[in-house]
Amino acid sequence: MAVLEVSEKETARASKRMQTVLAFAVIYLAWGATFAAIRVAVGVVPPFLAAAIRFLTAGVLLYSFVRLRGAPRPTPREWRSLALLGTLVIFLDYSAYFWGERYVSSGTAAMIAGTIPLITGLLEMLVFRQRAFRWSALLTIMLGFCGVAVLVSGQVEGGQPLLPSLALVGGCVAWSLGMVLSRSIPLPSSRAVAAGAEMIIGGALLLLLAVTSGELHHVPHVGWRPALALVYLIFIGSLLAFTCFVWLLGQVSAGKVASHAFVNPLVAVALGAWMLGEPITRAMIGGMALILVSVFCILRFGRE
Repeated sequence: MAVLEVSEKETARASKRMQTVLAFAVIYLAWGATFAAIRVAVGVVPPFLAAAIRFLTAGVLLYSFVRLRGAPRPTPREWRSLALLGTLVIFLDYSAYFWGERYVSSGTAAMIAGTIPLITGLLEMLVFRQRAFRWSALLTIMLGFCGVAVLVSGQVEGGQPLLPSLALVGGCVAWSLGMVLSRSIPLPSSRAVAAGAEMIIGGALLLLLAVTSGELHHVPHVGWRPALALVYLIFIGSLLAFTCFVWLLGQVSAGKVASHAFVNPLVAVALGAWMLGEPITRAMIGGMALILVSVFCILRFGRE
């Protein structure tokens, strides 16, 4: 019996490791492709409306599905936490990204998203004290900043607009703050319920922003490419990837989960060049090399 129990525990641990690896693969690859999809969508659809369609649709589908399967509804206290996260992670971050990608390339947006694990690590260590301060972790963060700086420097030479870039950085700060806070506030036991509720709240705020900014007065004809991009954003970028992201936050540290922002630029730049004709420069290649080293280091130092 003892041998059987040990075998079952080892099987459970192996299954958990495999689930974690697959979840990381989804947020690394699927989210990397969302930058190109957003760029295609907002080329035709007004940005706040496009973001609202993405998250309201995905949120309603996910929340309804898990509730029908018997998952309990959030308590009033949990709804307050979900409202905070929906505002930070969905509304503030994605309103900046959907608007910003009308003016900057998808590769540039992904490069700026590379600041997420850096901001997250600093918040965890220096503000919220959720992690012990270590010079090795700080050096990893600095190395990542160097990689992002090299990448962005190549884009600045191309005359990328400053205001949209700053808006994207602000969105990264909101996302990072939401990730760190999610570790210490009451949330539903079902991660799928939490993900669906956050997307509904954030999507509703995005729709309100679209209405107040007058976007609904000028909705153009949507061709098959932007429509397909929105379908991808809803079902892969949100339903699949965001659910994996929220699940991972309950399994590993926020800094480790945030490492996806180091890999996403690699995928985004490659797809931007292939699908959208965005250039790949020597600065991008050098910055990517530093980012890959940073991925390894932050995963190592982020272990609990």
